[in-house]
Amino acid sequence: MKTVNLEKLLPEDIPPGERILWHGRPNWIALFRGAYRADFVAGYFILLATWNAIDASGAGAAACVIAAARALTIGVAALSLLALLAWASARTALFVITSRRVVMKIGVALQVFYNLPFSQIRSADLRVESDGTGEVTLQLTAGKRIGYLHLWPFARPFHFADPEPALRGMAQARQVGEILGRALIVAANERGAAVNAAPEADVSIATEARVVASDAVAA
Repeated sequence: MKTVNLEKLLPEDIPPGERILWHGRPNWIALFRGAYRADFVAGYFILLATWNAIDASGAGAAACVIAAARALTIGVAALSLLALLAWASARTALFVITSRRVVMKIGVALQVFYNLPFSQIRSADLRVESDGTGEVTLQLTAGKRIGYLHLWPFARPFHFADPEPALRGMAQARQVGEILGRALIVAANERGAAVNAAPEADVSIATEARVVASDAVAA
């Protein structure tokens, strides 16, 4: 994938005929809970503290408290580190949707821009949680691949063999998905490619809406 300069994303400097439809950054709390699995980490250390307290119960109440406190202290430290990483990832990331492409600026220490023209996007999946946050994942056409570790945490979880870039931690995920879906359809129709749009349905936890573009979309 090609990288692009941030200056090319400015409204006064984009190619003629191309418009910026949306741009934004992830919500760090949504990224903390979603990409960094903070809820699971917190649950693990709570269970660990409980187990340690039960295991130490034979030594008295004080030993139970110390054992639980030790596990919880480690858990708080781990969550603090994850929160810092999520905040840094969200602060340095930038997502841009134009009338022709999706651009992702990601990376904390080393920032990279990924330029994803609509002709290289096979489909876009929308996942919305109960609080309205969520993610938009992009399936790329054959031969277009970005390394999973290069994308993380902005990659669809556990898709290692065929990584999918993901706009994760979006505060208004449905709005972002609708903007991208309409743009994909318009761009594909302009090129004479067939596009199938899934009927709109209520979106709740763990449900997905999809707009699928034909694999035969020409560059």
